Amino acid sequence: MHRSPVLRRSTLALAAVLLGTAALTGCGEEAGGSGTPDDPLQVVASFYPLQWMAEQVGGDRVEVTSLTKPGAEPHDLELTPRAVGSIQDADAVVFLSEFQPAVDQAVVEAQGEVFDARDATELLPVEHAGEEHEDEAHDEAAEHEHEEGEEGHDHSHDYEVGSTDPHFWLDPTKVAEVATAFADSLAEADPAHAADYRANAEALADRLDELDGELEAGLADCEQTDLVTSHEAFGYLARRYGFEQVGISGLAPEADPSSKAIAEVADFVEEHDVTTIYFETLTSPAVAETLASEAGAETAVLDPLEGLTDESKGDDYLEVMRSNLATLRAGQDCA
Repeated sequence: MHRSPVLRRSTLALAAVLLGTAALTGCGEEAGGSGTPDDPLQVVASFYPLQWMAEQVGGDRVEVTSLTKPGAEPHDLELTPRAVGSIQDADAVVFLSEFQPAVDQAVVEAQGEVFDARDATELLPVEHAGEEHEDEAHDEAAEHEHEEGEEGHDHSHDYEVGSTDPHFWLDPTKVAEVATAFADSLAEADPAHAADYRANAEALADRLDELDGELEAGLADCEQTDLVTSHEAFGYLARRYGFEQVGISGLAPEADPSSKAIAEVADFVEEHDVTTIYFETLTSPAVAETLASEAGAETAVLDPLEGLTDESKGDDYLEVMRSNLATLRAGQDCA
């Protein structure tokens, strides 16, 4: 079909406009990672401490969603197909490897920046305060599992001695290290706003340094330095502020301690004049309460900050850590 010169010129002009629009869109995706330079980055975090940190570093340049719902135990996370899709489509993903196996598997398919907090700070090796009864407890648990066969306790999330403790966020100085490194990761995803992310990380580090100073001063002179907890989630806090952690169970919160292990911790509590045994917001207090009753001690809630709930004593990481400080000062008899 013959086209007039006017029609040909109109068609060429429309094509030029479309090509120019496509070029501008492409530039926006390269600069901002979300379609246009004004669109916030879509960031997926694996659980609360990393979500909070990402929000502080990203500011109004990011929209952060958490894979772990409020009130859920992050160790037990299972991902829906939609959650896996959100990881694949995100501009950036922030997670902690070897903490949530489902996330470790899913991030392999991520298309955006992938930030592993494990690479940004040194993690502590697992240290069991009661190694003398750990072997006995393990033997008893193994015998129990053998008796019950496949219906026995699932040890898939148990941590072995020699592995690393994931709970770094209970040391504010380590959160600052991770935040600084995460700012560089966001800068890779969104170079146009790199300076903003790094400035936000620096401001956050200042706030965390202030919190660290409060914790250090508030816990500097405590009569009781043995920290007895329902499970060993507080190793970083204990090491940073001069306590010796004694866990009723190990790092896996769902692992049931043996009766022998409970009895030996009860003896420890009595021998060392421990007056407070701490349990957590996301786990059952039954074992801690039983132990406290047998040993004549009190119980208190110490928040591991793996996730916020309606019962959390604070609306964010900083507030809950300061609540933990007040709880420790009372429970450890600090001047």
